[in-house]
Amino acid sequence: MEGMAKGKVGKTVETLGEYLKEQRTSAQLSLRQLAEQAGVSNPYLSQIERGLRKPSAEVLQQIAKALRISAEQLYIRAGIVSPTDGGGGSVELAVLADPNLTERQKQSLLEVYASFLALNSSEG
Repeated sequence: MEGMAKGKVGKTVETLGEYLKEQRTSAQLSLRQLAEQAGVSNPYLSQIERGLRKPSAEVLQQIAKALRISAEQLYIRAGIVSPTDGGGGSVELAVLADPNLTERQKQSLLEVYASFLALNSSEG
């Protein structure tokens, strides 16, 4: 069972849920404790860990804060931010961290930004 999952090419080492569970376990927090600290419901967090729910950037930020880990890691695993080598991630993180934007505005901005990046890389 162990060696099976890691062999898939092009997939991040773990899913967001598996990564979260790993982080939570190493922080020695129960599902309930993390849910409480992140300000989300227990069932909701459980569904995220099992990969049934795709959390918003906002929720990921709260979870990251509760786990004391970088939200960027969670964004990358959730597919919200692409792990770019050109340092493009900082733009995406700045958008996500901006308190003046609504959740919907952030998503729209990121989609536009991603489409520009895709456009530029295809022209190169």
